[in-house]
Order: sequence, then C-alpha cells, then structure tokens
Amino acid sequence: MLTETGGVPLLVMRDLVIEASGAGRPQRIVDGIDLELHAGEVLGLIGESGAGKSTIGLAALGYVRPGCRFAGGTIHFNGQNLLDLPPQHRRALRGTRIAYVAQSATASFNPAHRLIDQAVETATRQAGMGRRQAEQEARELFARLALPDPDRIGERFPHELSGGQLQRVMIAMAMICRPDLIVFDEPTTALDVTTQVEILACVRDVVEAFGTAAIYITHDLAVVTQLAHRIVVLRHGRIVEEAPTRAMLAAPRETYTRSLWAVRKIRKAPEPDHGAALLELAGVGASYGSVPVLRDVSLTVGKGRTVALVGESGSGKSTLARVVAGLLPPTAGRVLLQGGGLPGRLRDRSRDELRRVQLIHQSPDAALNPHHSIRETIGRPLQLYNGLKGAARAARLYELMALVELKPELLDRLPNALSGGQKQRVCIARALAADPELLICDEVTSALDQVVQADILAMLQRLQKELGLSCLFITHDIATVRAIADEVVVMRHGAVVESGPRDTVLEAPSDAYTRLLLSCVPDVDPDWLTRLLQQRAIPGDMHDAL
Repeated sequence: MLTETGGVPLLVMRDLVIEASGAGRPQRIVDGIDLELHAGEVLGLIGESGAGKSTIGLAALGYVRPGCRFAGGTIHFNGQNLLDLPPQHRRALRGTRIAYVAQSATASFNPAHRLIDQAVETATRQAGMGRRQAEQEARELFARLALPDPDRIGERFPHELSGGQLQRVMIAMAMICRPDLIVFDEPTTALDVTTQVEILACVRDVVEAFGTAAIYITHDLAVVTQLAHRIVVLRHGRIVEEAPTRAMLAAPRETYTRSLWAVRKIRKAPEPDHGAALLELAGVGASYGSVPVLRDVSLTVGKGRTVALVGESGSGKSTLARVVAGLLPPTAGRVLLQGGGLPGRLRDRSRDELRRVQLIHQSPDAALNPHHSIRETIGRPLQLYNGLKGAARAARLYELMALVELKPELLDRLPNALSGGQKQRVCIARALAADPELLICDEVTSALDQVVQADILAMLQRLQKELGLSCLFITHDIATVRAIADEVVVMRHGAVVESGPRDTVLEAPSDAYTRLLLSCVPDVDPDWLTRLLQQRAIPGDMHDAL
C-alpha cells in the first residue's frame, strides 16, 4: 500500500447531489456526498453496482453523463468550484489537470488511428506541447509502464495489443500532461489475475513517482487495498463508511462493508463423482484461419458436475467454449455429448442437440437485444425448443423468472431498465428455457460486483442441484473457482497444463504456471502486492517468472 499523505485538500466535495431524469420524479443517484482528497493521496471508492462510484468519479472532472445533472453541493478542485466554471474552462482541465482512465481500454481507443497519435493528442491540442516532445514523453511513459518495445509500440493499432497492454497505454495517455488528479474507473475488472498484478503495479508506480492524487473505483476490496490510503464504501449514492485502509480492514463498522468480500468466503462443498460423463473432449484442436488456438485439449464434464476452466487472457478458454457450442468447428479431435459425437458446425446440429448445450456470455449488454422485452427474450427459446404458446408459455415464463429470482413485473421491461445482475439472470433464464443438460458459463460474473457475484453463484449452485445441470464454467477469478467448481482445468497457450479435483489443483498445484496464477490472486492485505513484487522483481516480469 502507498504511504500516508497530508496537507491542504486538492479536491473537496460538499453535500454533492446528482440526479438522473426519467419517467416521473428525478432520481437521486448521488445523495449528499462529502469527500476530501489530498495531493499524492489515493482514495478508494468501493460498492456494488449502482452505488454511484463512477458518477462520483466523473463528477471529479466536473462532468455528468447525459440524462443526469448536478442538483446541489460544490466540487472544489485546487480552490475553484468546478460547478461555477464555464463549460469550456471545465473541458480545458480534463486531460491536462484532471485525467480519467476508463474500464474498457478496447472500447476507449479509436481502432483506425495509431496508438502514438491518440496518446499525444491531449498534450498537443490542449496543453500546447510540441509533437516531438509529446512523443518523447509518451515513449518514456511506455517504458516506465513496462510496455514491450516502448520506442516503437506506439506505431501499432489498438487491435495489435493485448487488453493489459492497451490499459497501460491508456494510463500513459492519462499521465502525459502530468495531471494533479487521475480517476481510475475499474481499470482491472475484466483482466486476468497476472495482467491485473502488472496493471496494479504500474498504477502504484506512476502515482508515487509523480505525486499524483488518485481516485480508484472498484468493486473488489482486495484490489483497492493494495493502492488506497483511505477507502469510502458507497451504497445507493450515499457513504456507508469511510476510514483509513488498515483501520477499515481491521475493524469494519458496517455489516454491508463486511459483505463486500462475501464471494471470497463461498466454498462449494465437495460432492461425490458418480462417474457418468456428459461432455467429453478428446484431442481437440482449433484455429482462427491459419493460426492454431487450441492444441490437443482433452477434458470431461460429469453429469451434475462443474468443471472450471481457468487461465489468463489468450489461453484459449473462450475459444474452447465456442467449439463446444458449435460456433467454431474443431480442426482435430472429437466433441462427445453423452457418448454421441456433436457436429462441429452449429448449422449441422439438430434442434435437440442445440437445446442440450446452452452458452451464457460474459456481457449481458452484448448478449441481449436492447429492443426486445424480457418476455420476448426468454419466450423465444420456449417456443423454438418446446413449442410452448399461449397460457403454457406464460406459465413457464413465470416459473423461469422465479427460478432466477426475478420479479415477474420485469417481463415487460427492456434490458436497459435492468441492473447488470438482473440482466445476467435474464441470460441464465433464457438458457434454462431450452431445458439444457450442459451450461457453458463464459466469465458470467467477471463484470459484476462482489455482492451480486455471490448471489449469482449461489443461484447457479441451487439450479444445478434442482435441475441436475452440468456446467463448464470459464473464469479467471480463483475466488469464483473455489465457490463453484468440482474440478479445475488450467489452460495456457491453447493447451491443458493441469487438471484435477478443485482442492488438489488449488491447494497443491503441480505445474509452475498454475502456481503463478494462484500467487497472483489478490489478498485483502495492504502488503500483499509489495511482497509479490519483491518476489517477482519488477512489473511486467510476471510471465517471465516461469
């Protein structure tokens, strides 16, 4: 954790109120927030989805999203009330004095422009820096952030970098004007554990090196513990608890604060393996064009069992899911369902074969049609696979909503009227509507906060017992593996490096790569990252540890 700071506050929010417009009365999404942040200090904002974390982070830039408005209070930055400044003066501060790092680097870059052009744009257009100087500053930051080939990586396009590399380029872009304040909005949420460690180390290094104040927004207490001097816990737009990091960890006052690491305490009880295999993969290979992605993958998912497929980004986990679901034909090997071969292409599978295997995607926002009501979304597979219409279809819709713990009045809403957790439950209900035997869950909890994750995992465990489902659960979160899995398969570079019962793999791993993954799982301990980096030498060397 970073060292303590003091002095005159750089940022002060007093009685801040932000409202969202909609049908009926405006809704308060930030309600009477009081915050202070000093130069060189890192403030952690933590809470479940909808708590107001990102809204407060954006408010530090004097900005609210469309449909929202500042309805009260003040935001003083370096002595100036941002809300009293003309809009053009506020815009001039953004990117120069106050910077922002978004959650999804992939979505934040323009795919048509080289990285160096995007990295220097703010410095040259708003800060008056010359192009040559800006490029030199960018290359120095690329090197400091442990990016490969820092002198030339800026000539690449965004699609040529990994997610972790793009996130580091975004940090460099935010730091190039040496801002006084930087807002990190969930910058590691969708990253695997080894990449997350590298990004956390980079964030800590640049904040310490440049004395930058920072707001770090996350739903993961273990992550924010590594960086923050103080933590503010938010719920429903209000502050639940605020304390120095070590004090909060030692003695959290509120029950809600203690619930924020609930998912890390869930453990699936060991259950006997009845031996019957539902899904078998034997020597499966797959390619994207001429590039091989999977190599000789073999695994078995037993009836009523959950196999967790783990590994860092690019290891082939989601590609394997696509092969099993029929979205990518294998180039070698066989995929068997209850002993019978599954055709490699989706169009060659019978309706019954399609029904038996259902895939639930990582992002419900991408998986749900924004123009279809929940009734239409869940109702279509009921008609397609089971021929249900009229009263029978309506009755089954109500049963499915109850199964996934959603109120029936949500059936006629569109996805944008639901929370992230509710939308993921709709995706699960849609899959269950087919009466499947195998669920493929591809990172279904990775973008959800800890409280909602715990609820979704508990629900999946209940459904598995009630319906006898088998599950291939893809994740990079080891806490989730402990909560849901019977067995674990570890993948690297498209191949299986280790597999076995959950407790055997997690407690006594035999492969060096598995041990590396486990060592990178954050602990709710302010000194965890420091100890890990001392063992691994420097940021960016995590993969070289092998």
